[in-house]
Amino acid sequence: MTFSSKKKKKYPLRWVVESLVEEPSYLERPMFGCLAIYMHGRLSLLLTSGEEPWNGLLIPTEHQFHEGIRKDFNDVVQHPVLKKWLYLPEASEGVESEASDIAEAVRMNDQRFGVEPKERKRGKTR
Repeated sequence: MTFSSKKKKKYPLRWVVESLVEEPSYLERPMFGCLAIYMHGRLSLLLTSGEEPWNGLLIPTEHQFHEGIRKDFNDVVQHPVLKKWLYLPEASEGVESEASDIAEAVRMNDQRFGVEPKERKRGKTR
């Protein structure tokens, strides 16, 4: 008997978080077809793998940090759909170095990266 199993989605930028996996606060979860990476209790990165603009690294951050992050990372842009977050497209020329530097900033707990997860509302009991 063969059981159908869901294929794990492949994320081309998966290597970006390999340096974070051993950190005590590291946690990953699937989220809306992406892979959410939590560090230091915050939603810090999302790996995306699809059609643009969903193919790269989503950077959850507060709007007040956008300008500074974009100055530090030239290929990072405001996400065209989720304007509250930033985005590093996989097709960017400097994706390897910028993604590595962003992962290191997250590992070092740079407060500009990540947002506090919202508490889930409990559904109504029947």
